[in-house]
Amino acid sequence: MKVLILNGSPRMKGNTRAALEAVKNGIEKGLAPEEVELYDISQHKLSPCVACDTCKGNGGVCIQPDESAELIQKMYDADVLIFGTPVYWWGMSAQLKTALDKMYSKDAQFKELKAKGISKKAGLIVVGAAATDDPEYKLIEDQMTCICGHLGWKLTFSYGISAWEPGEVAGQEETIRELGEVWETLK
Repeated sequence: MKVLILNGSPRMKGNTRAALEAVKNGIEKGLAPEEVELYDISQHKLSPCVACDTCKGNGGVCIQPDESAELIQKMYDADVLIFGTPVYWWGMSAQLKTALDKMYSKDAQFKELKAKGISKKAGLIVVGAAATDDPEYKLIEDQMTCICGHLGWKLTFSYGISAWEPGEVAGQEETIRELGEVWETLK
């Protein structure tokens, strides 16, 4: 089983990455480490989709001079995708949204999997400064639920974390423990 964890935060030592590392560590207890990849979107060159539709005639490969074709292929090949994002203005980060938008290039291939009854599992980690009952977490979860429904994926978990200060998630022992056990929902 291939698991791809996408870090949508531009901070390499931020709360979102700490949460995703806890998830990764938990998953690696059940899978070989080489089956789990933590991909930091901000460390790769991705340009926005410009709706040129060239990808629709070339087998689903974005022709923009960036690294999106490689990322989208990783997403296509993964059995499980876990998306992590900080809350930016009541929504997901621009980094994660750009990666999701670039999935348009391989939309037909993703839909073929759905038509064959092949369903990926997905998970969502959202880190924001507000309390977890704030609508911002639900807005992001609803958007991911729609994306998963479109692709025939199953959103197995959505986990909101309230953290404002740098390093705050790493100090939330109960949260780190729970994130390490999220693997159980993916089996």
